[in-house]
Amino acid sequence: MAICSFLPELLCKFPAIDDGTIRMARKSVDDGFKGFVRSYGNAIDAVVQPLQWFLNYLERAFVGSPWIFVLIIMVAIVYFGSRNVKITIGTALSMVAIGLVGLWNDTMITLAMVTVCTLISIVIGIPIGILMARSDRVQAFVNPALDVMQTMPSFVYLIPVVMIFGIGKVPGLIAVVIYAVPPMIRLTNLGIRLVDKEVLEAADAFGSSAWQKLKNVQMPLALPTIMAGINQTIMMSLAMVVVASMIGVGGLGKNVLQAIANQFFTVGFLNGFALVGIAIIFDRTSQAFGRRLQKHSEVIHG
Repeated sequence: MAICSFLPELLCKFPAIDDGTIRMARKSVDDGFKGFVRSYGNAIDAVVQPLQWFLNYLERAFVGSPWIFVLIIMVAIVYFGSRNVKITIGTALSMVAIGLVGLWNDTMITLAMVTVCTLISIVIGIPIGILMARSDRVQAFVNPALDVMQTMPSFVYLIPVVMIFGIGKVPGLIAVVIYAVPPMIRLTNLGIRLVDKEVLEAADAFGSSAWQKLKNVQMPLALPTIMAGINQTIMMSLAMVVVASMIGVGGLGKNVLQAIANQFFTVGFLNGFALVGIAIIFDRTSQAFGRRLQKHSEVIHG
């Protein structure tokens, strides 16, 4: 009060907005949003239907295939990506352990979800990152949106997604993509902007067009940074899977949510272990692949 007495009365009493006005404003926004969903709900469902088909197909392929076949393919991908025997052996042991505790099918469902989310994030993130790298104006426009996407609590994403799409796998998939795509956009932009200006000048001297410079110079040199973006996108997708299970996404996230609700310590621990195992496999493989790309780039352009 002593401090307040030295300040003008205008600063001491903040002019609060009337509660009735706030309620009317909220009601107008909510009603407008619901009206939009009622008017365009069928069109929106038709647009996202291919995502449902693709996700269902991938889940059937992962779950329906013999486990040994899936394991061999996964180990082969990890080896050719990392060229590291320790990571490959660790992958095989982790997946066998997941199967032994009875979580193979749920892990395959989660892998299908993360795969689709990562692919969508790459398809969306790389073009936007390229546009940001080519235009400071686009970067100034997109950066605030990315800041909001990365700082907004993950549960908040579920509200508009559920209102528009309802409960199911596709709404969860969209929520995961919104949460996971910012690193892909930012690191694509960063990687292209970090390309040496002298290299670009040499490309200009050889008469390269803007497309040729992007395809033959900027993208290859930015690939290690882009791979770091893919790595972060995968990690954030796995982190969001548990939250997305609240709106119908199955797999390991659903089991963790049920374990929390029913206080099943062992169920939660085992499913958490499976999520951590998958995360470590993806992380080590993508990091090793990125380091290989970095060394290759240094050899060619060093």
